Amino acid sequence: MFTNRILLFTATASLGFTLWGRSSPTQITWTFDRLDRIGGHSTTVLGSPQVVDTPLGKAVQFDGVDDALFVNVHPLAGAKAFTWEAIFRPDGGKMEQRWFHLAEQDPKTGADTGNRMLFEIRVAGDQWYLDSFVMGGTGSKALMNREKLHPLKAWYHVASVYDGRVFRNYVNGVEEGSGEVQFTPQGKGRSSVGVRINKVDYFQGAVRLARFTPRALAVSEFLKVKGVN
Repeated sequence: MFTNRILLFTATASLGFTLWGRSSPTQITWTFDRLDRIGGHSTTVLGSPQVVDTPLGKAVQFDGVDDALFVNVHPLAGAKAFTWEAIFRPDGGKMEQRWFHLAEQDPKTGADTGNRMLFEIRVAGDQWYLDSFVMGGTGSKALMNREKLHPLKAWYHVASVYDGRVFRNYVNGVEEGSGEVQFTPQGKGRSSVGVRINKVDYFQGAVRLARFTPRALAVSEFLKVKGVN
């Protein structure tokens, strides 16, 4: 076990984050260090997002006007439980911003079904708060705590976790909301980063990394980010 941990640290330290413990072969990691491919998948690029250097490594920066990336895969399709993590930097802009959207599609028509998973932010002056949402089948739950404000223009780790009964969200490893929901696993679909799937509510800021795990992780298993948590 000790050897596995050393090898994993060596492989990831140069990316600006560290994974402690064993990684699961079913985990999916998307590193935002290029525009044409994310997580091994080709992208559709809207506007002019930029790959920029940051203290955590390369990231994709979005202007909040018309920048976005679309990927034709839903990385948590079929998951009965899940942990969705992301490392991002919100910089300001409009009040409502949907910066990561996983959408189920009808296998016959290719249309979005409305079943979805979301990361959003609400900007309040020079601060922001997290909005997480999940909808699958007849169950849905939004988590948004207006009292949990965070400064803009800093890097954060956020997570949405569902254990099969309770949906929770976290900022830098601190739980901000929770609620019970009966969630039906979603089918295959697509993802958008930097905007809502229907191209409204653009994001102003940068995204460094996302990790998708088809089980509920404990906080101790979250990504540990240098300079963040």
